Amino acid sequence: MATNVYIKLNKIWRVLATGFCFSVFGFGGIVLTLLVLPLQRLFEPCQAKRKQKARLTVHYSFKFFVALMHYTGAIHFSVQDKQKFHDLKGQLVLANHPSLIDVVVLISVIKNADCVVKAHLFKNPFMRGVIKGTGYISNEDPQELLNDCEASLAAGNNLIIFPEGTRTTPGEQLKFKRGAANIAARCKAPITSVLISMKPSTLTKGTPWYCVAATKAHFEMRFATDPFTFNDTFNNEQPAMQARQLTRDLQHYFSEELRHL
Repeated sequence: MATNVYIKLNKIWRVLATGFCFSVFGFGGIVLTLLVLPLQRLFEPCQAKRKQKARLTVHYSFKFFVALMHYTGAIHFSVQDKQKFHDLKGQLVLANHPSLIDVVVLISVIKNADCVVKAHLFKNPFMRGVIKGTGYISNEDPQELLNDCEASLAAGNNLIIFPEGTRTTPGEQLKFKRGAANIAARCKAPITSVLISMKPSTLTKGTPWYCVAATKAHFEMRFATDPFTFNDTFNNEQPAMQARQLTRDLQHYFSEELRHL
């Protein structure tokens, strides 16, 4: 009886803690949009340096948010090899996408992170100012997207991409889209593979934030054991065939690596 009461109280607390954390996240986005980033634009005339400072600001803001979720007991976080994440440079960072906060955790441990965001987020009142200030890449125009990704990687940024394009549906196998493969084929950047696990599943696709798991979720993130390598015949194929084959290779690779989590 006492155990059941504890479980119920713990779940109620995690709902409240999650709501509080996301409220802080939304408020923080407004503060960055209306106060912090405008001040950076005012005192830093160089656009490139403004973008760099904005990304560093987001990095520390997301680090605070992850710590807040961890220490309030909403979710337990475990990130292996944090120094290795910190030292990344000019990498195409590919990761699976089980939860809503995957990109937040990635940016919280990667200082010079860039990422591709959905075009509709540029209209989100909580995020649009931050996205524009940091210069994150829109997926609205495919050709411009490839050009921007190539330029970002050439500048030494770490470009975060989720090959699935959206969050994984719990219980279903990975299904990758060709976007990540097109970027990898075009940019020829070194690939860093990151594996993410959220057990039990929470903040998944189609699930409201307040539908927390029965027990506290554990978010784990680490580098893949074996690095991904291109097929030897990859460069001899036509671009469309390259993208199809690379997408299949990446999907198989991540599916096998995630078996060990």
